[in-house]
Amino acid sequence: MERTQTLTLSVIVPATNAPSTLGACLEALQRADEPPEQVIVIEDRAITHAAVARNVGAKTAVGDVLVFIDADVTVHPDAIARIRRAFAADPDLVALFGSYDDAPAARSIVSVTRNLLHHHVHQRAAGRASTFWTGLGAIRRQSFEDIGGFTEHPIEDIELGMRLAQHGDLVLLDPAIQGKHLKKWSMLNMLRTDLLVRGIPWVGLLLERRRSSTTSALNLGWAHRISALSCVVLVLAAIFVKPLVTLAALAVLVVCNFDFYGLLLRREGMLRAIGGVGVHIAHLLVAVLSVPLGVFRHFVRQRGADSRSTVDGA
Repeated sequence: MERTQTLTLSVIVPATNAPSTLGACLEALQRADEPPEQVIVIEDRAITHAAVARNVGAKTAVGDVLVFIDADVTVHPDAIARIRRAFAADPDLVALFGSYDDAPAARSIVSVTRNLLHHHVHQRAAGRASTFWTGLGAIRRQSFEDIGGFTEHPIEDIELGMRLAQHGDLVLLDPAIQGKHLKKWSMLNMLRTDLLVRGIPWVGLLLERRRSSTTSALNLGWAHRISALSCVVLVLAAIFVKPLVTLAALAVLVVCNFDFYGLLLRREGMLRAIGGVGVHIAHLLVAVLSVPLGVFRHFVRQRGADSRSTVDGA
């Protein structure tokens, strides 16, 4: 394969929690068809936020393009080459991110469902995006510096993507750029992450940017919203023993997620696919719960900020 020499790439891997998967992550980069010119691993345990680790790495990077990769992701052999070619081909491209593959390493039904859901959502959303993803994402170094890097936000990659989109920068999702996720999900860890690390902060971020046209996200489409509502109806109907309503809600859920459930069925077989539907329902119910909690948290914080402004201005 002829190598493109016009752009250099610096890969940044935050590993402040000493992940056991780091070795596999780095080996995959070494085996890449076109390895990056620089790999920076941030292992300082005094750094408690991934955003800070990534910013520290960016300050020592020399490449034209910064490639952010999580320490529990092993890139496909062609991933780095695809990133290099994409930026070389389009000088207007500011940021680019990819997807998990459809063969997650961890085999528990929670891990498989969670990782396949991510894969499915990203595979169906190719093209211009108003978000970003640091699992396997890249951005021109100059653009990263110009916009101020990451902020210490719970979902710093999404927040960065929104700022880029507001600025009018071109951000693309290319589903062909893939990596394997090595993370082992437990049900408790998944629910905690979906609620506290993703859901509630995401609602707050959307409220902060509600006047902007860049608040669309990968899994905030109508199918996702209807799916979440159908899960609420399904649970309530089951509690109040309304079998017809329960079946109707389940049917709506299946119709809205037919392709995803089909992927689960092909990959895992009937019994595990049914278990996967149960995991997906739990995921959607937590998403619903995060809305009122996120709204409450946002307005409490806003009221506190307004109070402080009033006192400071007195």
